[in-house]
This record gives sequence, C-alpha cells and structure tokens, in this order.
Amino acid sequence: MAAAGPGFGLSGIGQIALVVSDLPRAAAFYRDALGMRLLFEVPPMAFFDCAGIRLMLTLPEPGKTAGANSVLYFKVVDIQSAHDALSSQGVPFVGPPHKIARLADHDLWMAFFRDPDQNLLALMSEVPHAAPHKQ
Repeated sequence: MAAAGPGFGLSGIGQIALVVSDLPRAAAFYRDALGMRLLFEVPPMAFFDCAGIRLMLTLPEPGKTAGANSVLYFKVVDIQSAHDALSSQGVPFVGPPHKIARLADHDLWMAFFRDPDQNLLALMSEVPHAAPHKQ
C-alpha cells in the first residue's frame, strides 16, 4: 500500500456500489439478464465480479433513494453482438449502438440501457481503425 505524498495517485478501483430498491430483483437482473457472476450475498448486499472489480448492489441508506445515481460502462469487443445478446434477454436499451467519437486510433461506440431501478448502464466498445491496405 502506497503512502500519500508526492507522486501518490489513486488508479485502481476495487469495488463499485450501486444503490437499488429491490435487491432480489436487481440481483436477478445482473445475474440472469446481464450474465454477471454472483460472488456472494450479505444482506442487504449482493456482490458480482466485473473482470476483477467487485460490483456491490445495495439497498439505500435510510432517507435516500435508489436509481439514476450513476452510470456503469461495460467494455465489450463486439458491441453489436453484445447488444443483440442482451436484447434477447429482455434488457431494455435506450437506443441502438452508435458511434460517440472518432479518436486518433479508434472509434468509441456506446449503447445505453437501464436496470430495474432505472440506473443508466452502457456497453462501450473501442473499435480500432482499419489498417490501411498496402499496395
């Protein structure tokens, strides 16, 4: 563990919390519709694996509400295939995959959808530009 001071900077994320209103319903959506691996449950929380980063679904603190409080971007290689697979599981997309930006070496594509609490989620794909053909 690094000590705070000159040159110190945070970089790794170990866990992301997402507040939901109905834990069993949300856990079923993330497990069954999105195909995420459930790590463990400790009521009122459920933990999923996101390629080594834990996603914690939790109920709101007293006086707080769930939903529409953050955006999670899931990185995929083939955004159209991922969109089609999730759509076939009943995942409600806001719209089709679309190019957000043309960057120096790739195009950034996204497709947005919502979980049962209306938290905004997205598929994100960094599509490399085609290599120029040599003649």
